[in-house]
Amino acid sequence: MRMELRVCKHCYEGEHGNPEKTAVTTDMVQCAQRVREYKDLIGLDALYVTMVEEGDPGGAEELPAIVAHLEHDQVNLADTQLVMEDDDGNMLVYPEPEDILDVLTRNIDQISEQTRQDVTVDLSEESAELLTA
Repeated sequence: MRMELRVCKHCYEGEHGNPEKTAVTTDMVQCAQRVREYKDLIGLDALYVTMVEEGDPGGAEELPAIVAHLEHDQVNLADTQLVMEDDDGNMLVYPEPEDILDVLTRNIDQISEQTRQDVTVDLSEESAELLTA
């Protein structure tokens, strides 16, 4: 199985002026990096983290799946999403931050059962609220 976390580079770097979204985006990246570090313990082949910038036409992604939605008769591409591909080529895409965090933290929980090392990630208050909502 392969996974890819795509996040808005500007949100990650705090350039949009939304500290709550920056905190959640940072937490998603930290969780993905932790899962990538220990991926072999839970049978993942790869985990990619891709920073997407506004206006990117796409194509730099590792896994070819893109989420879009209609807003005022205009197609908008999701800049934050978690894509998972199994060994048969089937894909699951999670575009909602709370779902992304849930999947990544469950992977961290699975890793913690396989090692004695502390693999926890200290989540921001914003992310903790999303997970308990």
